[in-house]
Parts: sequence; structure tokens; C-alpha cells
Amino acid sequence: MKKQMVSIAAAAMLSSAFASQASADTYTVKKGDTLYHLAIKYKTTVTDIKKANNLSSDFLSINQKLQIPGEAEKPESNQQSGGTAVTAPPSNTAKTYTVKSGDTLSKIALHHNISLKDLMSWNGLSTHLIYPGQVFKISRSAGNTTGDSQGQTGSTPAPSGPSNGGSSEVYVVKKGDTLGGIAAKYKTTVQQIKAWNKLSSDLILIGQKLNLSASQDSSESVSSGKPGNNEQADNGAAASVLAEAQKHIGVPYQWGGQTPSGFDCSGFIYYVLKQTGSKMGRYSSEGYYSRSFYVNTPQPGDLVFFENTYKKGISHLGFYVGNNKFIHAGSSGVEVSSLDNSYWKKHFDGFKRFY
Repeated sequence: MKKQMVSIAAAAMLSSAFASQASADTYTVKKGDTLYHLAIKYKTTVTDIKKANNLSSDFLSINQKLQIPGEAEKPESNQQSGGTAVTAPPSNTAKTYTVKSGDTLSKIALHHNISLKDLMSWNGLSTHLIYPGQVFKISRSAGNTTGDSQGQTGSTPAPSGPSNGGSSEVYVVKKGDTLGGIAAKYKTTVQQIKAWNKLSSDLILIGQKLNLSASQDSSESVSSGKPGNNEQADNGAAASVLAEAQKHIGVPYQWGGQTPSGFDCSGFIYYVLKQTGSKMGRYSSEGYYSRSFYVNTPQPGDLVFFENTYKKGISHLGFYVGNNKFIHAGSSGVEVSSLDNSYWKKHFDGFKRFY
């Protein structure tokens, strides 16, 4: 009887361990989820979640499965009853995707949550030209490490101490930063950072200094960044473009419109560029498409293009504002929309920048 009770207890412990593994290791994305919210919830970082799932952007899809690292993991649940750790052998075979008519490299990369750079590197591509029937690797095989930036990402550095003995911790924005990523790294929220720094939008610039706690001089630190001349010029131009674009939120849609009384998508682009000093002419969405080149990592102020909306081919565009959002003149007028939206995700073509 005693031996039988011990066996039952052991079985119960194993069952509990495997149940813990199933619930702790995997998370299913729900509507409204973001990486930085998940990082805070599970006491980890956006960088570590992206590394664990080979993500190249903050983009998430509803019902997407995520491996959650950090405190959510239960190392003891990965052991057999004898105490020997069980390690799944790495897969030697990369996942593949067959190109269909209308595909672009940017669209393929976005839909498979990988970077355009990695997609091109894994498949030895030097141009964006593709054709139906091509088979591309869309994951890294065990022997393929070329161009795999995710595998080379280091752990998140510890927050820096207060700057110059002040009462507030100060963070200097680097290339690729977003408010969401900074908030997760320093265990706070986007809303709090915006309040501390009196920010009215999610736009941040390279070299900009952000207060990461309450401070009397928080308004001064926002504008005290000193980026290099080229970065300052590029960021200044982008900030001007987006500031002008945001002035016209709510302006109604008008076919062929290119004034604040009414805009269509390309007329909105033309007007904003003209108001901020650009000599770019008035073109259709295809015209702007042909005068720009694809970019691997979009920056605020870049263009985002869509296809097959009201007609076949490139048919809509807007300005990228960061955090997976863009501002454009849609059927409801000038508004900010998210690339997480199922309609825009379906028609997404890619991010581009003027030559």
C-alpha cells in the first residue's frame, strides 16, 4: 500500500510539472497586447522576448504563440523524473515559403515576423526582384547564422544612474528605440514617460534625452539632445514632416484633393512635403512609389505603401510615425492608423524612402 501511494504521489508531481511547463512557456497573443505590456506582466524585457521568438520588430498578431523567457519559465519542469535536463535537439531544416503573384519581400518578411535584412541574407538575395514560384527560407536553420542579428543581440543593459547627480534618471535615445521598448526596459509605461517629458506624441529622435522619473526640469531634458549633424538634419526634417501632417488630422477625404479643405492619399503627401520645404512634385501613389527605395528598418517620416485597395497594384500610401502606426488620408479623412489592423496588414506592401 505504501509503495502504491508513493507511485501515485510521483505521478501527480510529474503531471503538475508538465502542466506548469505548458502554461508558463507559451503565451497566446490577445487583442490589445504589446511586447512591452507582456514584458512588464512577466517581469522580463522586450529584447529577451524578441530574442526568444526570433522577432525582428515589435509587431504582434492575434493568436500568435510566444515563448516567454525570464521568471515565467520553470527550469525544473524541463527535467525528467531522474533529474536529467531534457533539451530538444535544434532543427536543421529552415521553414520555407513559396512566392505567390503580388508578393514583395517586405510583405513576406512582415507576415512571417522576420526582418527584410535576414530574409535577403538567408536566401542570398542582392535585389528586391522576386517572381512567383521561388522558394525562400523564412527561418534560420541550425547551420545558417549569416545575417542573423537576433542571435547576436546581447542582454538588456541595466538602467543608468541619475545624470550629473540630478534627481531624475536620464536616457539618451539611440537608433531603433521606441517609447514602448524604453518603457519595458526600465519597468515603466509609455504614458508615464510621455508625462514626465511632456510629450504629445510617440515620436522620439536619436540623441534626445528622456527623463525616466519625475523631475522639475523634465521639460528641459527633452530638447537637450545633441545628435550628429547628419542625424540632426534627418531627424529634424522627419519631425517637421510629421508635425505638419498631424496638424491636418480630421481633414475630410476628397478625390484629387491637395489642400486643407480636402485630401486624397497622394495629395496629402504632396501638401505636407511642400509645406516643409520639399520640391517634390504632385504624383499619384505609384509615382511616389517609383521615386523611393525600400528600407529594412523604417524610421518616422518614411513612407509606407499599400496595394490592391481600391484598384490593382500600388494604390495607397502614408507617412510612418513609429510604433507600427502611420498617418494618411483615408476614406474617413486624415487619421493615424495601425499596421496591426487586419485590413492594412492584408494590403501592406513595404516601407520606402525617397531617393
